[in-house]
Amino acid sequence: MRLAQRLLAGSLAVVAILVLFVLAIASERLRDRLYGQTGDELEREALVVAGRWRTSDGADAFADSLGAILGHRVTLVDSAGHVLGDSDFEPAQLDKLQNHASRPEIVAARRNGVGRSQRTSPSRGDDELYAAARAPLGTARVAVGMATVNRIVDGARRDVLIAGVVAAAGALLLALLFSRSISRPIAELSTIARAIASGDLEQRPRLAAPGEVGELAAALHRMAEQLAARLDALERDDALMAALVDSLDEGVIAVDASAMVIRLNAASHALLGIVADAPFPADELPRDPALRAALATALGGAGTDGIELARAGRTLLLTARPLRGGGAVLAFLDLTAIRRLETVRRDFVANVSHELKTPLTVISGFAETLADHDPPVEQRRQFVGAIRANAQRMQRLVDDLLDLSRIESGGWQPQLAPVDIGALASEAAAAIGGAARMKGVALGMAIESDARMLNADATAVRQVLANLTENALRYTSSGEIVIFARRDGRGVTVGVRDTGSGVDPAHLPRIFERFYRADQARARDAGGTGLGLAIVKHLVESHGGRVAATSGPGGTTVNAWFPDVVTRA
Repeated sequence: MRLAQRLLAGSLAVVAILVLFVLAIASERLRDRLYGQTGDELEREALVVAGRWRTSDGADAFADSLGAILGHRVTLVDSAGHVLGDSDFEPAQLDKLQNHASRPEIVAARRNGVGRSQRTSPSRGDDELYAAARAPLGTARVAVGMATVNRIVDGARRDVLIAGVVAAAGALLLALLFSRSISRPIAELSTIARAIASGDLEQRPRLAAPGEVGELAAALHRMAEQLAARLDALERDDALMAALVDSLDEGVIAVDASAMVIRLNAASHALLGIVADAPFPADELPRDPALRAALATALGGAGTDGIELARAGRTLLLTARPLRGGGAVLAFLDLTAIRRLETVRRDFVANVSHELKTPLTVISGFAETLADHDPPVEQRRQFVGAIRANAQRMQRLVDDLLDLSRIESGGWQPQLAPVDIGALASEAAAAIGGAARMKGVALGMAIESDARMLNADATAVRQVLANLTENALRYTSSGEIVIFARRDGRGVTVGVRDTGSGVDPAHLPRIFERFYRADQARARDAGGTGLGLAIVKHLVESHGGRVAATSGPGGTTVNAWFPDVVTRA
């Protein structure tokens, strides 16, 4: 039932109860009041009749005249109880009336002067109210039928009922108007409240009503404003948190108390190979025993630190933490680069130590021989030559290490200028020309016309070509070495290809690492430091370019691509 109907029903019920209450109480009190007033009036009339009754002769005529004057029944009774006169009976009928000496009102009047009673008249057969007064000749009595009093009470009750019906109609009309004035704004507020509860925070109450309804509308308006502001703040915080989590390089996975993954960032997708988007059951996470154990422990309320996982060629450090109220957060740190750097560092120390150990051993041995013995001049010259050669080898190693360190640390930046690739290629070929002729290796150049000029650092390009040609000659015992340059998209590819023994595919991805040699003994015997290709890679990348190598049974090709517009690395 709606509010207006409830208000109407309630108003009607209240009016009906009030009308019934008035009818029940007022009619009875009116009856009692009328009975009392009528009785008092009858007593006064009885006293008047008693005072005017002077003789017994003509008593019936006297009763008739006073009854006509008073409009009530007048009865005159002698001291023995005989009726001498009665305004309602003819004289011939008086002898048939009963003796009135025992009537309650007669007895009371004789004793107290006046008396009153209400009873059914034996002579008339109706209910009457009697009042009697003591007189010198007997007792004077005045009576009135109760039907008259009842008609008055019934009329009053009817009037009250009519007034109640009119009041009920007026109350219903007022209740209808009041209920509409209340229910309409409340219905509007209810509609707006439901819209706000369903998430439509743009809704606002527009009514301006006095009293409590207006205060309710204002309060609902303020509540909607505050909810919108708080929801906006929560959305901004959530967006900020999502952006922060997604920007992390570490993988982060949030699991609720029901073992459902409710959030994970992009790093988690990449590190764990997860395709599904949250939410999804935690059972769909990778089935790694350590991961599952850490998740179960965190969901149980305990944390887990420093568990290393091997996943898709990566080394991950897993940390699990329980959430307050249930759930867990898993964090994955990719240690692959760190482990690789640690390996590179160990290899670097080992390689430098190994590279320095051999020439130092040679220098130390020959120096001790020269110091402790006096060899012939020719042998002394050989020893000195060996010492000089190993010292130069150590010098080249130190120079290459310094160059590589300076490039990697950013202490060196390319000085850009137009560079003639043909001229620099000729210099590189001339530098290894004598050694190539001794090995029977032919040198060639393939410089395309649109790739002759390059915007780069001349010293860097010169060193790149020198390192590539020396490296190619080191692994080529016969055949041909070609220095080439060609236009390649928005840049120029400069490179060297040879017809040497080639590089095993297993070693090809690592040939640009420092100190890495596909053929350790042969490269060292040829005087290589193991840093040439690493220097080439860093010099090219410092121009914003890239290096690549291909190899097969027919030889090896190393490409260095330089962009037309240099982007500093």
